[in-house]
Order: sequence, then structure tokens, then C-alpha cells
Amino acid sequence: MKKLFFLAFFTLFAFANTNLELVKGQALFLEFEKENLKELKIKDKNLPFFTHPKNENKILAIFSLPYKNPPQITQIKANYKDNTSKIFHIKTLEGNYKSEKITVQTQKIFPPQKVQKRIQDELKEANGIYAKSTPQALFNGTFIKPLDSFITSDFGKARIFNEQVASYHSGTDFRAAIGTKIKAANSGIIRLAKDRYYAGLSVIIDHGYGIYSQYYHLSKLSVRVGEKVEKGQVIGLSGASGRVSGPHLHFGIFAGGKQIDPLDFMQKFNALF
Repeated sequence: MKKLFFLAFFTLFAFANTNLELVKGQALFLEFEKENLKELKIKDKNLPFFTHPKNENKILAIFSLPYKNPPQITQIKANYKDNTSKIFHIKTLEGNYKSEKITVQTQKIFPPQKVQKRIQDELKEANGIYAKSTPQALFNGTFIKPLDSFITSDFGKARIFNEQVASYHSGTDFRAAIGTKIKAANSGIIRLAKDRYYAGLSVIIDHGYGIYSQYYHLSKLSVRVGEKVEKGQVIGLSGASGRVSGPHLHFGIFAGGKQIDPLDFMQKFNALF
């Protein structure tokens, strides 16, 4: 018997209907019995899946629609080993994302020509990291926040830099005085540890199965690329590097092939345990 479950917040609900709703920018966890499923398709592309961290007889797939995209209905086709299939419709909804005004140096909004190649190279490097998926779990149980602090800017806000909408916030900002210890949200391998034009001193951790965590605007790096880190290990110190209006930590999560709300992801992922 084929089964699909919808994970929302802290509860796993049995799902009989094939119509789901999801706020764009948030994560949807789809759970299948491992012995039945052959593949998941969105049009002609495969939707990756991985073994459930607490039940080896089940598999999970993570779906999301970027928060910058307009709401839409996505069809996911589940093909089973008995040559049957089932279509699931996921309706993405507008989130209650707000806007905020930020004042930064003009060159951080309109970078001079001499740094354009650097910016493009850094984007290409990051996309190259996210295009790969380690086919095993590097994480160790639930995710933790990288520091205990107040949130100063939520995921998804329109960023109005010097009175012009320049971007949308791809993570969550935490208040952090310069020099605050920043911890790995989970175990994994360091895939990036360097200074970047917009993000400043940055760390990206690979947690396996296409799940990555990001830590930006640091003042000091304490890890190197290729290094294995444990959950809670200090990976650097908070700062005000890159495009910022003041010291803080930008924390992000990339999973399911998309940049998603990190706190929403952690809440739902941790509910698996």
C-alpha cells in the first residue's frame, strides 16, 4: 500500500488527499515507504530523496518554491516499482513577508566595475557547491541555532537599501556583537570558508543529502574547507563584514535545491526525531 505523509511544523499527518498547500520559501517534507517508491518527478526533473534519519524503511523528499517566485501549483509525480504512479498537486501561497529599510555604503548596492567579476565568481562558486549532494547523512540528529540571541531580521523580507529594493532576505539575522562565538547548527563538512563581497567572511557547511547551512558577515573564521565539524563546534566569530548596516549573524539554509526559511526548516526537520 502506497502512503504519503505531510510534515507541517511539529506534526506528521497521514495524507489521503493529493492536494497540498505550502507557503513559498518554506519546506515541505514528503515521506514515502522505501520499498514502494521508484522515483519522484517534477516535469522532466528528478526530485531527490533520502533515507529517513529515524526510520530506514522510509524515505524523505524536500520540496520548496523560492520566495521570490509567484505562487503557483506544482505537480509531483510519484512513480512506483509496481509500474503505477500518482500525481500530487502542491499549491504555493504568498507568505506574510514584510520589508525593511537598510542604509549601507553606496558601492555595496552599485558595485564598481572592478569587483563585478569577483561577485560573479563567488556566485558561481556557491552554486557549484549547492549543485552537489553528498549521498549520505553528515548531520547528527536535530539542528540547533548557531547562537542564542534575538532575531533582528526575518527570512523573506524585501531589503530596501538606501531607498531602493535591491534584494530579498535569504536567511535570518541574529543580533550578535562583534566577536560572539558562532556554532555549527549540525555536524558536517566545511565546503566554503572565505571572504566574499556581499556576505563578508562566510562559512558553508554540508550536512549531507543536499542540506547546507550558511553563516555570513563573520569577523573571524575558525575552520577550513574540507574540515569535519561537530554540531555546536565554534566555526567563527560574528562581525560586520560584507554588505551590512551593523554587526550581526546572517544564518541560512539551502535544502531541496532551494534557499529556504532556516527556522521553518529546522522546526520541521527536528520534528522527524
